[in-house]
Amino acid sequence: MSNASSFQDHELHFDSLEQGVFLNLWRTYDRLRAYEDVLFSQYELTPQQYNVLRLLRSEHPASQPTLALADRLVSRAPDITRMLDKLEQHGLIARERPANDRRIVRVAITAAGLALLDNIAEPLRECHRKQLGHLSPEELQQLANLLRAARLPHEPQESVWR
Repeated sequence: MSNASSFQDHELHFDSLEQGVFLNLWRTYDRLRAYEDVLFSQYELTPQQYNVLRLLRSEHPASQPTLALADRLVSRAPDITRMLDKLEQHGLIARERPANDRRIVRVAITAAGLALLDNIAEPLRECHRKQLGHLSPEELQQLANLLRAARLPHEPQESVWR
């Protein structure tokens, strides 16, 4: 990983070590997300929409209730209905209301959605290599463990991210 002293040299600019780490995490997210923004824009998707398609593929051919899908997203989506509207308009998902409970909306990925994910797969792997390929497998595992440890106390008990 990068030299620890480079971060310590700058920590005087922060109110606390925790603030410095948080801002460093935020900056890292911003730098890494830029690669995905460029990639997904080529497919007229947002990273959040890609995540929805990825989650629906993992359940295919079954469908998912909208609220269960929202709970599994990487980041909160306050307007999941609008996001699903856009995916449906592009023919990437289909929604249905079961006759026995019209309050529930179930969502499934379509053949077009599956084909799009297949088309994105290799460019996305290359994107991830650009983002994090400079780290060794051991460093990546260490980073994953640290991020999980930082996040765990803030995850709801029922979260799939625990």
